[in-house]
Amino acid sequence: MDTAAGIDVSKYLSLDWLVQLGLNVVAAFAILIVTLWAAKWVKNRIVSLGGKREELDPTLFAFLGNIARVMVMALGGIFILNRFGVETTSLVALIGAAGLAVGLALQGTLSNFAAGVMLILFRPFKTGDFIEVGGESGTVKEISIFTTELATPDNVQIIIPNAQVWGSPITNYSAHPTRRVDFVFGVSYGSDLKKAEGIIGDLIKADARIHADPEPFVKVGNLGDSSVDFTVRVWCNAADYWDIKFGLTRQVKDAFDAGGIDIPFPTRTMVQVTS
Repeated sequence: MDTAAGIDVSKYLSLDWLVQLGLNVVAAFAILIVTLWAAKWVKNRIVSLGGKREELDPTLFAFLGNIARVMVMALGGIFILNRFGVETTSLVALIGAAGLAVGLALQGTLSNFAAGVMLILFRPFKTGDFIEVGGESGTVKEISIFTTELATPDNVQIIIPNAQVWGSPITNYSAHPTRRVDFVFGVSYGSDLKKAEGIIGDLIKADARIHADPEPFVKVGNLGDSSVDFTVRVWCNAADYWDIKFGLTRQVKDAFDAGGIDIPFPTRTMVQVTS
C-alpha cells in the first residue's frame, strides 16, 4: 500500500511487524524492571558498605551509590534503545553535543557539582560536624551533590551552594577530639592576686572534665584601665567545650564573691553643680 508521498507503509502494518513490536515492548519493559531493581540493589549495597566500619564516611558511600545507580540506569537505557534498533553510537555523539551546550548554560550548577565531588572526596568535614563557612555556622546535616545543609544551634535550616562552600575558608570545630577554652577574668587592683589565682586554680583542679595535660594556664595577662586581667586557658574534650565555658565562668564569679575578690565594673559619677 502506497501513500501520497510514495512511501510503502504496508510492511509496518504486517502481522510479523506487529508481533516483533510487541516482543520488543515486552522485552523493553522487562529490561526496565531489571534495570530499576539492579540500580536500587547496587546503590543499597554500596551505601551499606559505608556503615560497616566506623572509620568510613557514609556520605562518600552515599555519593558513590548514587553515581552507580545512574550508571546502571544509563546502561539499561542503552539496552532498551538497542532493542528497538536505535543506533546508540550516533545517540551518544548527540548527547555529547547537547551536554556541551547545556554545560555552557549551566556553569554555576556544574561548578556546584564539581565542588560537591571535591567536598565528598577530600572530606574537610562530615555529617555531624559543627562548622563555619561562607559567613554561616551550624551542624552539618547533609552533603549533597549541589548543596550543603546546615542546622544552626537554634535549629534553623541553612542550605549553601557547594561552590560557595569549597571556595570559602572552612572552620571545623569538630575536626579534633580536644579543644582549648580561653577565659579572661578581671579583678580590681586592690584584690589579692595570689588568692584570686589560687581560687581559679582550685576550681580547675576540681573539674574532672578539664585535662591535666596540657597543663592549665593561669597568669596575669593584662593591666587594664580598671582591672587586673587573668588569662586562663584549659583543655577539654570537644564535646565539653560549652559546658566548661559557661560553667567555669559562673563558678569563678561565685568563688570570687565568697572569697572577697572584687570584680570591677564601669561606674559613672554624677556631679551636680549649683550656682
